[in-house]
Amino acid sequence: MLTSSRFRSALGNFPSGVVAITGRDADGRPAGLAVSSFTSVSLDPPLVAFLPGKTSSTFPVLARRGTFCANVLAAGQEDVCRALAVSGGDKFAGVDWHPGPHGDPVLDGAVAWIACTIEAVHDAGDHHLVLGRVDDLAADTTAEPLLFFRSQYHHLAA
Repeated sequence: MLTSSRFRSALGNFPSGVVAITGRDADGRPAGLAVSSFTSVSLDPPLVAFLPGKTSSTFPVLARRGTFCANVLAAGQEDVCRALAVSGGDKFAGVDWHPGPHGDPVLDGAVAWIACTIEAVHDAGDHHLVLGRVDDLAADTTAEPLLFFRSQYHHLAA
């Protein structure tokens, strides 16, 4: 029988990167969440997607503004991921960042950042599928990514 725990356990064997989706609330304060469900979608036009849970209290804040920045977390940024994964509180306390093209937080030390405008939001079961049009991006080709595999953080072996 297919259960949600069997589904989660099996798919936990697929390694993924860890991405911090950041933006601003209506008062201009930084807001963000951590996701492992992030992907490139199209080169022409340049599109990416991520899938926040429908229970997320942060995604509606970002959706109202209409822009976000996807920050690919680097090895050693587990603390940033944990800070953004909790509900409530000041998620950005002790997190170094600077404003990106839309004013959304670009996290210092990230492997890459991708500034986007929300193109569409689709229903995807207990998640939303958020399609973002890429407006600008940059990458640090010397940084190593943070990976998530079998419910634990990992780093690439050189």
